[in-house]
Order: sequence, then structure tokens, then C-alpha cells
Amino acid sequence: MLRKTIILLLFFAITACGPGKKRRTYSKTRTVSVEGSTEDTSPKSEPKKENKREGRKNVKADEIISTALSYSGTRYKYGGTTKKGMDCSGLVYVSLKENDIMFPRTSYQMALEGNKIRVNDVEKGDLLFFQTSKTGRRINHVGLVVDVNGDDIKFIHATTSRGVLVSSLREGYWNSAFVKAMRIL
Repeated sequence: MLRKTIILLLFFAITACGPGKKRRTYSKTRTVSVEGSTEDTSPKSEPKKENKREGRKNVKADEIISTALSYSGTRYKYGGTTKKGMDCSGLVYVSLKENDIMFPRTSYQMALEGNKIRVNDVEKGDLLFFQTSKTGRRINHVGLVVDVNGDDIKFIHATTSRGVLVSSLREGYWNSAFVKAMRIL
């Protein structure tokens, strides 16, 4: 049992985004669709009041998410920021930059920006930070929240093994590597 656990941990450590051996991975183009959450419109629920600032924030978050999703299926490339290849922080950096938000380039520097929030308060457009390296002690992976449906948080990121894709924070590996969530909008 211990041997299987160690092998599994080694596998996840090798496949995580972050400093490590540069590997080229090529993948077929994938199509990823993310459904928006539906609002309960039953008569007993109070209509949500949305102020102008919240409305602008949601529109900006949707634009950033749309940009990030346009890179779905892009292969992983350490330090990459183009459709030819990108890493996790490159994806977030480019998605923000294309929407006129200047932000640090690396995940551990990104983790110093914005306001820390509880995972229960996460919304679309927030950033999730992870520590995937068992030897390093700093944050080395970042993902952008694309959808929240109850306790299921979907985020887009780039992994060394599968490139840019959408994952769920409910997945055991990402849940155990999760460090914190930050609001930047």
C-alpha cells in the first residue's frame, strides 16, 4: 500500500506544472465547453440585486475566461505564452494582459496580488494557487476559475502532461495541492 502511494505521489509530482525538466507534449486539439450556472427563478427566491460595479466585474471575468478558454488544448511549454505552447502562469498572464490587466508573470508572484478569499467564496475570475512540488515550499501552479456550481469549482490551467485544460478542484490531486484562492477583480 505504501509503495503504491509513493508511486502515485511521484507520478503527480512529475506531471504538475512548475519548475522541472522541460518536456514537450503534443496533443490533438480538444474542445472544452463550460456550462454557466443557472439561477433559481422560483417565486420564493429573492431576486439578486447587482450593482453596477458587480456587473462590470462579471463582464470582465467572462472576457478573461473566454480568452483563457481560447487556449484549450494548447500543449505545455515551460515559460510559454503563445498558442504554440504555454505554462500555467503564462495562461493566466496572457488572459489578463489581453484584457488590459497587467499582472506578474510567475505563479508565486501572482499569489502575492489581490485579496485572499475562502474557498467557499470563490467566484468566476478568481485565481487558485497550488503547491505541487513536494521538495519546494512555494506556490508553483495557478488556475483561473471558470465556473462555480455549488461545491464544484472548475478552473482552467496548463499541466505538463495534458496542456491547457479545465479541471475540478474536487479532483483528489488538485484538492490536496490547493493552497489558497485570491480575488483580483
